[in-house]
Amino acid sequence: MVGIYIGATSGYSGKNMIAMGIGLKLQKEGYRVGYMKPVGALPQEKDGIMGDEDAFFVQGILGVHEDPTLVTPVVVDQDFKIKAFTGKCDDLMPRIKTAYEQLAKDKDVMIVAGSGSMYSGKYSNVDGINVVKALGIKAIVIDRHIKELNYDYLIAMKEQLGEHLLGVLLNDIPPAFKEELDTLIHPFLESKGIKVLGKIPSDPLMGAIKVADLADRLGGRIVTAQDKSGRVVENFLIGTMQVENFMTHFRKNKKSAIIVGGDRSDVQLVALEGQCQCLVLTGNLYPNDIIMTRAEVLEVPIVIVRDDTFTVAKKMETILSRHKLRDVIKIQHGSQLVSSIIDFQYLKENLGI
Repeated sequence: MVGIYIGATSGYSGKNMIAMGIGLKLQKEGYRVGYMKPVGALPQEKDGIMGDEDAFFVQGILGVHEDPTLVTPVVVDQDFKIKAFTGKCDDLMPRIKTAYEQLAKDKDVMIVAGSGSMYSGKYSNVDGINVVKALGIKAIVIDRHIKELNYDYLIAMKEQLGEHLLGVLLNDIPPAFKEELDTLIHPFLESKGIKVLGKIPSDPLMGAIKVADLADRLGGRIVTAQDKSGRVVENFLIGTMQVENFMTHFRKNKKSAIIVGGDRSDVQLVALEGQCQCLVLTGNLYPNDIIMTRAEVLEVPIVIVRDDTFTVAKKMETILSRHKLRDVIKIQHGSQLVSSIIDFQYLKENLGI
């Protein structure tokens, strides 16, 4: 039996997607795959037992159903935080090691998922680096491109993990950065002894969110075409510009939510006629009757929110970059993406499976 720790340089980097992608690929090849998330930062109770929200979800996708107290032996709830910050927390690593050994008994491969970054949990000595070394397993560290890559962090991981670092995955790579990555960054990392297991390109679908979820996250309400609230939004456009300029941008971004003031009926009508995914009207202003009627006829959801346009745009940016991977279509798409890009031959050779 071998173990793979899935960590990252920061939260919301794609750990669940990678864990599911690797797990499903190995299962398809006939391996018995186990799963655990030693430290759960998203407490959730299920059937009277406390576990982690992500852990419950990933287990369901992998078809693994183990005791939550073993899958997530450390749950970061309020009681845990009080003990940890007042120095009353016991050594948690023996509990993690015991749980890992029990879960691994009849498995070929154990996938161990990290929480947050590789340093998350340092305050109670259950950070990713300590877990990897204590369990004696290999680690894959994901670095998601958010304006830039964390080269220094990856080098630090190599220095601290040594042979425990199986490799790194570079995620959400925009097309404009690909040439620099291929010709400069990738060779540099390899020269430092850091294996690049894969470079996953940006994919709008992976950051998409349903209109219903978007309305909930924005604290808004859907006032038209509620039955179409399941449609997916991949990005957003701000409709503060002149109509002519707006139309130019809109034609290139058909899967967008259009954020516009509730009093801008000219832009609203253009967006509706162009079959936008949804309209997000700011300032707690309802559209006029013509817009409401047209939205119902064209089956376009309109979401009314209290905040101003700038605030909503900032919230949207955060939501789309941090939205959890939950929809079946995204899981299937993400898993196929992972399995087609990761160097599985290298992975299996270095794990000895």
